[in-house]
Amino acid sequence: MLRQANLQQLESEAIHVFREVAGQFERQAILFSGGKDSITLAHLARKAFAPGRCAMPLLHVDTGHNFPETIAFRDWFVERMGLQLLIASVQDSIDRGRVKEETGPHASRNALQSVTLLDALREHRVDCAIGGARRDEEKARAKERIFSHRDAFGQWDPRNQRPEVWNIYNGRHQPDEHFRVFPLSNWTEMDIWQYIAQEGIPLPSLYFAHRRRVFERGGLMLAVTPFVALEPGDEAEERTVRFRTCGDATCTSAVESEADTVAAVILETAAARVTERGGRLDDQRSEAAMEDRKRQGYF
Repeated sequence: MLRQANLQQLESEAIHVFREVAGQFERQAILFSGGKDSITLAHLARKAFAPGRCAMPLLHVDTGHNFPETIAFRDWFVERMGLQLLIASVQDSIDRGRVKEETGPHASRNALQSVTLLDALREHRVDCAIGGARRDEEKARAKERIFSHRDAFGQWDPRNQRPEVWNIYNGRHQPDEHFRVFPLSNWTEMDIWQYIAQEGIPLPSLYFAHRRRVFERGGLMLAVTPFVALEPGDEAEERTVRFRTCGDATCTSAVESEADTVAAVILETAAARVTERGGRLDDQRSEAAMEDRKRQGYF
């Protein structure tokens, strides 16, 4: 009963944030990756404006290196929920010379998303991008306000943020500036999974145990995909795994698991001693990898 009360409080806070966004900004978009946090975010957005329709479109920054299961789920989810989907392509950014493709065994398009995202926000004149980031994920995200100000270049300065007292949010901004808003800031991974169980929210099959060909690199287990080239010494084998995040296939690792239901995942999450993003190769590039990307306009 105590846990349900906690989920109700978190839900109420998130719905309040969505309604504040609707009141303070002219053009909003919900950043959508097809992962559990952005799916929960879309579910909350529909609740916030029920029985009316949620007019905020979903914006997916497509690296072109997504798991096929994620893209299939994204399209099914958008159609089922009756939401508008905007897609910004990293491949288009590469073709236009806006970004340069990385090379080498650890090449990834994940960092390239910042430019694609900022271009999409300008194209669609979005003054508020709503994301599913949580403070418990990573130390740079722990510095975020719920209303996170971005300057005219889309950059984040942790020293130039607005105070947030008594759930009062200040979204005032100059032309060309915008905000990133994070309604799930105070949620934990366990909160997300328990809320998914409570609400019966559907998820991509990647989150549940299944057989898949994988190989180990840098102490992490990556899936064999057309986007990741096996290097000399890499040995691929089939294992029973699941994914704790649904990011770019080049940097999102799997974990060995038999958890094939939401209830089983909740039990496994309770025993986990490594955060979700502990399995992301892109976060291991440097001690401040996430903060560096956020300063450049990352989610």
